[in-house]
Amino acid sequence: MRKKVDDRIRTLIENGVKLRHRSMFVIVGDKSREQIVNLHYMLTKASVKSRPSVLWCYKDKLELSSHKKKRAKQIKKLMQRGLLDPEKVDPFSLFIESSGVNFCLYRDSERILGNTFGMCILQDFEALTPNILARTIETVEGGGLVVLLLRSLPSLTSLFTMVMDVHERFRTESHSMATGRFNERFLLSLATCKACIVMDDELNILPISSHMRSIKAVTISEDSEGLSDAERDLKSLKEQLHEDFPVGPLIGKCCTMDQGKAVITFLDAILEKTLRSTVALIAARGRGKSAALGLAIAGAVAAGYSNIYVTAPSPENLKTLFEFVCKGLISLQYKEHLHYDVVRSADPELKKATIRLNIYKQHRQTIQYIQPRDHGKLSQVELLVIDEAAAIPLPIVKSMLGPYLVFLSSTVNGYEGTGRSLSLKLLTQLEEQSVTGVKSSDNAHSDISGRPFKKIELTESIRYASADPIESWLNDLLCLDVTKSIPALTRLPHPSECDLYYVNRDTLFSHHKDSEVFLQRMMALYVASHYKNSPNDLQLMSDAPAHHLFVLLGPVDESANVLPDILCVVQVCLEGQISRDSVYRSRSDNFYPSGDLLVWTFEKQFQNDDFPTLSGARIVRIAVHPSAQKLGYGTTAVELLTRYYKGELTFSEMGPEEPLEAKNSTPARITEAAAKISLLEETVRPREDLPPLLLHLNERRPERLHYLSVSFGLTWELFRFWRKHKFIPFYVSQIPNAETGEHTCMIIKPLNNDDIDSDDKGDYGFMLPFYQDFKQRFTRLLRYSFRSMDYKLVMSVLAPKITFKEEEESVSSMPDEAVKHLRGLLSAQDLKRLQVFTSNNFTDHHLILDLVPILTYEYFLEKLPVSLSAVQASILLCLGLQNQDFIYVQKDMKLEKSQIFHLFKKALKKFCKFLYEIASKDMDSSLPRTKEISMTPHHKSMNEDLEEGARDAMEKLKARDLLGIEGDNIATDNGTDGNFQQIEGIKIPQSGIISVKSTKPKREKERTEEDSAGGKKRGKGDGKKKGEKKRKRHP
Repeated sequence: MRKKVDDRIRTLIENGVKLRHRSMFVIVGDKSREQIVNLHYMLTKASVKSRPSVLWCYKDKLELSSHKKKRAKQIKKLMQRGLLDPEKVDPFSLFIESSGVNFCLYRDSERILGNTFGMCILQDFEALTPNILARTIETVEGGGLVVLLLRSLPSLTSLFTMVMDVHERFRTESHSMATGRFNERFLLSLATCKACIVMDDELNILPISSHMRSIKAVTISEDSEGLSDAERDLKSLKEQLHEDFPVGPLIGKCCTMDQGKAVITFLDAILEKTLRSTVALIAARGRGKSAALGLAIAGAVAAGYSNIYVTAPSPENLKTLFEFVCKGLISLQYKEHLHYDVVRSADPELKKATIRLNIYKQHRQTIQYIQPRDHGKLSQVELLVIDEAAAIPLPIVKSMLGPYLVFLSSTVNGYEGTGRSLSLKLLTQLEEQSVTGVKSSDNAHSDISGRPFKKIELTESIRYASADPIESWLNDLLCLDVTKSIPALTRLPHPSECDLYYVNRDTLFSHHKDSEVFLQRMMALYVASHYKNSPNDLQLMSDAPAHHLFVLLGPVDESANVLPDILCVVQVCLEGQISRDSVYRSRSDNFYPSGDLLVWTFEKQFQNDDFPTLSGARIVRIAVHPSAQKLGYGTTAVELLTRYYKGELTFSEMGPEEPLEAKNSTPARITEAAAKISLLEETVRPREDLPPLLLHLNERRPERLHYLSVSFGLTWELFRFWRKHKFIPFYVSQIPNAETGEHTCMIIKPLNNDDIDSDDKGDYGFMLPFYQDFKQRFTRLLRYSFRSMDYKLVMSVLAPKITFKEEEESVSSMPDEAVKHLRGLLSAQDLKRLQVFTSNNFTDHHLILDLVPILTYEYFLEKLPVSLSAVQASILLCLGLQNQDFIYVQKDMKLEKSQIFHLFKKALKKFCKFLYEIASKDMDSSLPRTKEISMTPHHKSMNEDLEEGARDAMEKLKARDLLGIEGDNIATDNGTDGNFQQIEGIKIPQSGIISVKSTKPKREKERTEEDSAGGKKRGKGDGKKKGEKKRKRHP
């Protein structure tokens, strides 16, 4: 049955085509797909150009073949079976065949970036996320249509309780009830969108779109040439610069006034040829950044630049840039193959992306793509162009800057949430340096400081006209462009005057006017304080059951009826309370569910079964107002939050015993009431019976927690802030974050309640053994994953004890086990080498270089109680634990090499003295040495010794003589008795010498006399011959 279409639908489409604005249609019903044909037909009639292209996005099942040949095969089979009448072809099938529809899965939506379509169709509402919603809508050109298909619903408010696919990631074991606050706000926002119509599958406009009652056809104010005011200004600029070379031909390729001014700024920096400037181009999506950079590169070629390098995360991201480089060269009278050649990649994964342009019209010139990680090859570069700098890790972007001209482009306030790291950190730093010329402390390149810096912002869209209502609606819904929502603070109260308030999320996302203003201000603080924000974060805040919001406010005047200034926002996620069975199951399956980020990380690191059963709160974000940073508001918020969860704040018994959000079941009641009314009669309005937006902490009962925790990108300032509040680290990721180049750090603060039996009642509580284990592991990894980490950051993480009391440095006060451990730390030879190095100024440090890691490791584990200065400890850290050299220490610590060496030797001298005192007793027995001769005097004098020796000799002589006499008596029977008789009468003199008659034969006696006489004569030189004569004479 044919039916007349409501004129308001046709009027909205035609107005969008005239104004180059997008229009949006939400169709409810199972037959909503059939109305796509009618909408596409009306859009085709209203457009002057060819049939609009169509993008169809879905979850996983399309219910029709997305392959053209398969669809033709299916139609052919139907015709063969006689089920298809060629004269009565389904209009939808005809539309699919003739319109060239591009089908895309939601999970593959990133591949459509940079493409433009005239119509975008979104089905499977339950699979939509804020990121996908913004990414797909942004591909529609001005005058195009966005069509959202919903299945049959009993009422529109049933969207409030619809289970979204993303809710599965929000649920945890202890928090499983997700609430669809984002859907509620999304539906209510459609009523305020001036270019959106909600209708059923018969094109009947529903009451929620009552603002469309007064829609009228618009007329465009154009001049005689049919140009708008913006187009006329751009035309006059082109005519004014037409004769200037190379500016004129390049400006002719610009589409907007903003783009033209950006190209002029780039060309001014190029023609200056100082090679010291940095120009940053900042804009949202669809503003023509890449095109402006491409035209600027063409101008640099015309200006004579020889070596131009272009970098981006991938060569595929430079498709538009190289395209406009070629367009710019053509406008400058360059011809391909005659004056330049295009070189494409042979890598099949890059799909023949352009990687180099060789130009040889004037002289040899090159435009070369280089990967960001190859920034060390930038030696001969004259111009460096960094496209999509926000997608490159910030440390790499910093290292690329040098003594040459640099062009940066980045997307900010976009649907991908990128660019905040670049704009918040690097661009702010460059802007300060261009004014002060002060060298940055965290930048290794001295060429960056004091260089001229310019920043360009593009606001006018190319894909669609300015003031597009869909863009405004999307920015408000997803809080994309909230940097302008940061209000100026009326006053800065003292932190002690401030209070922390709990934010009721039901009221915050109810789409009330005041709630919307408060939400925009909260998100503005998020975007201004954090490097990366995503639209999906908004749905996490609204729907996740474990998340809670707090705000720090100054003194509130309730009678003023004005929203208070937000000084600080804190987002908290409750974690833990996981059963042991779930822990065992996850560990055995090696699969950990989403949520409970810190709990599962702790379990992986320590394999502990008890910690997951505890309950804790992780501080997801803490954002302070840009005008109130570093004034103590963040510290006050953390202290109040800690006291709140410790139960130290007085709780009013009149307040609710449970969180208000858990008791409030208003969405369910609204859905039940709306189910009794048809879609054509239902009126959707913001809820009125809502609790207060802000609740003082005294009026809300806190959850019982065992700890507070934080996970953040490890920087010195952030770690110092959390360490000041007595949070202790237990995990630092070995792989740095791809966006910021920072290591993820997780810290915990035990709340020390009575539920945990812990020996340590101090600040560490039950975390003491885990903290000690972490310090040991982190210290060992300093030679590997954390070798290049800043020494100040490492010192903050380890927090070593570097000063000891006198009694602690005494060896006698140390436990026996510690002394035994240190005694076996170094051998006697090692200790001798250390002593030689510390006592001799001319000894090379390589002699004891192998001992430095051993000593430093023991010192940082507080096993060597030796007092050192902070500089000495830092030097030992770099040399002993991070395995760096003296040149690195000199460069990093800004000290002279001689001073570093002196402090290094002084520290080792203290180590040597302490260890030598321990090992002095054992060292003497272990070292090899020559035997010493004892020179002690005798206990007797020389005379006494001689007399004693004489007496001994006489006694021996008497004994021998007596033995000899007895032997003679036994041997002979005669001759000897007479001799003894003769002796008996002789008196023996005092000398004891007497003459005894010999008993030897005569011949033997004569021979003995001759030998003695011959010996005397041989002493004169001729004894030999005469001796021979005597022997001849007595044969």
